[in-house]
Amino acid sequence: MLLAADVGNTEIVLGAFRGSDLEHTWRLSTQPERTSDELALALSGFLEHRGMSFESQVSGLVVASVVPDVTATIREMAARTFAFAPVIVGPGVKTGVPILTDNPREVGADRVVNALAAFTLVGGPAIVVDFGTATNFDVVSDKGEFMGGVIAPGLQASAASLFSRTARLTRVELSAPLSVVGTSTVESIQSGLIFGTAGAIDGIVQRIRQVLPDATTIATGGLAHVVIPHCSSIDRHEPWLTLEGLRLVYERNVAPADG
Repeated sequence: MLLAADVGNTEIVLGAFRGSDLEHTWRLSTQPERTSDELALALSGFLEHRGMSFESQVSGLVVASVVPDVTATIREMAARTFAFAPVIVGPGVKTGVPILTDNPREVGADRVVNALAAFTLVGGPAIVVDFGTATNFDVVSDKGEFMGGVIAPGLQASAASLFSRTARLTRVELSAPLSVVGTSTVESIQSGLIFGTAGAIDGIVQRIRQVLPDATTIATGGLAHVVIPHCSSIDRHEPWLTLEGLRLVYERNVAPADG
């Protein structure tokens, strides 16, 4: 069984693959202060809840991380738990994705993995809109190259900034109101957050499509389902796109997991 981990600034998204089939997924809060023992216990608990053994059934581990402290913790945990080394996406790991940016080393591993998964799934050109702590727009050429993209504030980050800087506005559920014209403070905030984010996404995708007119747009990430019903520019929703990209990277670097 292959365990894939997408380590973001807010959450760690985990997936268990048997061959090419994604059988289980979990979400774990990102806590850089968590020790390797605590991380192993958390992962073991997830698998045991599904009737699997962490130490005996995991035959491969692949990781994309944007949090260096957590990357180090995963390396330590893997060294103490497994007889194999994890595949951690970064310099020296084969992805098959040429990076055309000015400084390829500064491109997040998750964005490269998304580009690989999108190109494998729909070909190119493609745009991946990843709803995370930030909303990333990853642009893939017709040859599968990572061309660059856009980084915008994420929905939760926008909400947190609004609430922290205003004395009389309270936190609200991140869901769309019935009308864009809110008739209460709560609905007005929800309208601004959800419809404002959707409008920004459509606007950015429209501008990217002026460069790549035939680009297919794929949405992924934890909050995608909240916003994409109100977008006109999203062609597909692939909630586990990053995990699928991690599996593809693993297979390019190590023989596929066998169980």
